[in-house]
Amino acid sequence: MKLHVSKSKNSASLYVAKSVYDKGNRRTEIVETLGTEKELRSKLDGEDPYEWARAYIDKLNQEEKEGKRKVKVEFSPTKRIGKNIQRSFNGGYLFLQMIYSGLGMDNICSYIGRKYKFTFDLNIILSRLTYGRILFPASKLATREIAKTFIEAKNIGLQHFYRGLDVLAKEQDYIQAELYKNSLKISRRNTGVLYYDCTNFYFEIEQESGLRQFGINKENRPNPIVEMGLFMDGDGIPLAFCIHPGNTNEQVTLRPLEKKILKDFELSKFVVCTDAGLSSTANRRFNTMGERSFITTQSVKKMKGYLMDWSLDPKGWKLERKTDSAGPDKIYNLGQVLKYYNDPERTDTEKRGMESHIFYKERWINDDDLEQRLVVTFSIKYHNYQRHIRAKQVERAQKVIDTNPGKLKKANANDYKRFIKKEHCTKDGEKAEHELLSIDVSIIEKEAVYDGFYAVCTNMEGCVGDIVKVSKGRWEIEECFRIMKSEFKARPVYLGRDERIIAHFMTCFISLIIYRLLECRLTVNDEEGFPFTYDSLLDTLRDMDFLRIKGEGYIPLYKRTDITDALHDSFGFRTDSEIVSDKEMKKIIKISHKG
Repeated sequence: MKLHVSKSKNSASLYVAKSVYDKGNRRTEIVETLGTEKELRSKLDGEDPYEWARAYIDKLNQEEKEGKRKVKVEFSPTKRIGKNIQRSFNGGYLFLQMIYSGLGMDNICSYIGRKYKFTFDLNIILSRLTYGRILFPASKLATREIAKTFIEAKNIGLQHFYRGLDVLAKEQDYIQAELYKNSLKISRRNTGVLYYDCTNFYFEIEQESGLRQFGINKENRPNPIVEMGLFMDGDGIPLAFCIHPGNTNEQVTLRPLEKKILKDFELSKFVVCTDAGLSSTANRRFNTMGERSFITTQSVKKMKGYLMDWSLDPKGWKLERKTDSAGPDKIYNLGQVLKYYNDPERTDTEKRGMESHIFYKERWINDDDLEQRLVVTFSIKYHNYQRHIRAKQVERAQKVIDTNPGKLKKANANDYKRFIKKEHCTKDGEKAEHELLSIDVSIIEKEAVYDGFYAVCTNMEGCVGDIVKVSKGRWEIEECFRIMKSEFKARPVYLGRDERIIAHFMTCFISLIIYRLLECRLTVNDEEGFPFTYDSLLDTLRDMDFLRIKGEGYIPLYKRTDITDALHDSFGFRTDSEIVSDKEMKKIIKISHKG
């Protein structure tokens, strides 16, 4: 900063001024008005105003150097703001950028750029597509405009966005392999257990084309879909993905992607955990090779008759031990266990203790020449939970019967409407004037038989509790899909060309990795887990806006919370001072690019 004097015929005005660089142009900004020479002489009791002003500015420069200078900003109620000038900028993306950079995405993009010899900056395009997908999910056209609202505002040609998508699709295998390798530098990866699942995404069109094909839509929409297969590690961080036409049988998608992991990721020893729908005999047999194993859920309802009878037989159950204590296993009868639990004399403390127990039975079976260990567990807590859920569904079904019977349509397997029985004849066998609706007690009784039971098949030896715990960890991959569909708004998809569809899901995949790594950074310890909800974290990042004060810095417009404190503590920089100077913001941006 320096002294600036504006002289007129009869007076001289003194100002504090500083040089500002904006988009490569240098200009002088007035920081503070000190007053006229006459006013200052009167106020300073004869002290030379120029000497005083220079000393004052030296003090300001020293304070600015130490980051302690108080900023004075003048606003006029009569002066209009500039037209078409962006004044508010988002800074929440800086935390995402630090993870993005730590994953080496700039180097990945540079390698691809040299390979294809294009002139546009792929890193700028991919980073803005990624930050936009996490914070402000929208179309590619809208994302291009959103890129102008980040503190590092970028103006990107729309044609470059789409050309970038074409390249990303071609390099999807390379990007996934490099992402995994680079992620090891910033976070441990639990690759001892790999979860695999599939979901589908719909398109707002009516005609099939390329990847967009009619298939079994999990949302029951009459639209073409594509199918996504996703591998996730044991800590919930995505590992690899694939995209297939919507009419592809999901069971055939596992092995090709797993072979890529074996080859490109150089992994060889792991357990593949899937749900029953993906556990074909071929997939199970594939994961008996080498040092690989499998754990897959098994529906008790769909077991062969003799296995179902064995599973539901109340006799012959053991109690999962919490320690390696010696001695023979005690054999339990589930009928007696439930009778004891439901005894009115049992205290709440005793019941809670029993609810923590896991009973099990196991046997080896041979299906299609494949030896597997069938483990069936029973939990009173799970038994009560299933009954509670069904009671709520029956209550809802009765309410519809009583208040709005016209709402009833065909019900699916898990819909509360399945409990409603429709009759068209009276008890005397005569045709009823109106459709008779009632709760079908037989369905309730039929479902209640399976309450509390959970089954898995595996080729592994070892502790039953550990095997069941791994299987129940599948909820995290289902949550990954929920985040993509709800928070990242990955569907409906409006792209037409197959390459761009694949690239769209590539950006969703990268976004999900970054979000999961963000969760890991904010997790204090594994026992307590992630301390916030994903929607509260994302809402916080979206709201981290700043008012740009030219020549001075950025004023935070967001509310300081436990989440913002946790973000700043974890990432090693702060944006929550009353004003962040331009110099300090440049440091923060530099830190975020280093990763």
